[in-house]
Amino acid sequence: MDQYELLSRLTVSLAIGLLVGLERGWRGREEEDHQRAAGFRTFALSGLLGGIAGAVSLQAGGAVIGFTFVAYTAAFAAFHWLEATIDRDLSATSVVAGMVTFLLGTLAVVGDLRIAIACAVAVSILLALRDPIHRWVATLTWQEIRAVLTLLAMSFLLLPFLPHRTVDPWGAINPYEIWLLAILIAATSFGGYVAIRAFGDRYGVLLTATMGGLASSTITTLTFARLGREHPASARLLSAGILIAGVVMTIRVGVVAMALNEALLPKLAVPLIVLASILGLSGAALLFGNRDHKSPALEITNPLALGSALKLAAFIAAVMLTSKLLHWAFGNLGVLIVAGVSGLADVDAATISMARMGGNALALETATQGILIAVAVNTVAKAVMTSWVGGWAVGGRVSAVSVVAVLGAAATAWWAI
Repeated sequence: MDQYELLSRLTVSLAIGLLVGLERGWRGREEEDHQRAAGFRTFALSGLLGGIAGAVSLQAGGAVIGFTFVAYTAAFAAFHWLEATIDRDLSATSVVAGMVTFLLGTLAVVGDLRIAIACAVAVSILLALRDPIHRWVATLTWQEIRAVLTLLAMSFLLLPFLPHRTVDPWGAINPYEIWLLAILIAATSFGGYVAIRAFGDRYGVLLTATMGGLASSTITTLTFARLGREHPASARLLSAGILIAGVVMTIRVGVVAMALNEALLPKLAVPLIVLASILGLSGAALLFGNRDHKSPALEITNPLALGSALKLAAFIAAVMLTSKLLHWAFGNLGVLIVAGVSGLADVDAATISMARMGGNALALETATQGILIAVAVNTVAKAVMTSWVGGWAVGGRVSAVSVVAVLGAAATAWWAI
């Protein structure tokens, strides 16, 4: 390492200390000088000290970093203990922040500059958001904490140990990918729960339909349909909510399919855009043409919906396996039958399985047809559910728009495919 590079890296070490020290100094700005263990200058020097220790270690060995860090931590902790004794402040945040600043200063010299800078920014933001984080933690329920812990355990404890290869004779079931799908489904459900809890129902049907459509448009449809039977005067508003949830579902299908298989974009985009446009314009007309301002809320009591996520992941695995077997036995016709049947309950299983197999085990045209069939069947099935659960006041509007949207998408797909 030449002198110019070493000087540049030491400058970054000092900058890291200044960044963390800015937040620490601002937080203790009301305290008098010599009445606090560490402030702006101390943290700036901590970062530079870490950088110097790293520079010396390049010549004298890594033990220099270890001895310097132990001595620094002992001195810092001792002064903080004296401050805590006087102020009766038992927080160890400043001590840990000083240790992290020292190590990041060292990393800036002996390691990757980008990682050191990114970590310094993250540390500063975390320290600055102390009060909002404390308020947020105070509002959490045990059910929500358990959901986060479960999601973390699924992601970092179980997922790495699953085999990342197919385990069945037909090459359809990959335990790692199936479990990853369960994690993604559960995380989506939790994200929708958090969003609804954060924003509430003040934005009425529009927000509820959008968030509900992200988690499950079918559940959202049934919820609005039930409310439509209980509140006939809000049938127009609730019909708009169901159609908007359908728009979100259509967009979600397109994003997931194209993220898994970009080759589907040319043939899949236009039919989905037509379907979403008809549903969205009709929903907007019903929503903004309605003078009734009632805003029924979507109640989500299970933040993670782990049981549903696991069932859906198992369903996806079954769809993949069945698609393989039917394709082997009947060719493309068998796959399209599976897509239509799976679309009665949910479009995600067919979307994911078709996107994964498109261009490999399936022709792209067949994969595109399977996804569109699943979306069409799901749209029509939700219209039938709406009429059955919510009555004709809600179901009539939803059914009429859904049929027009499906026919429009089908005509476009016929031309595109």
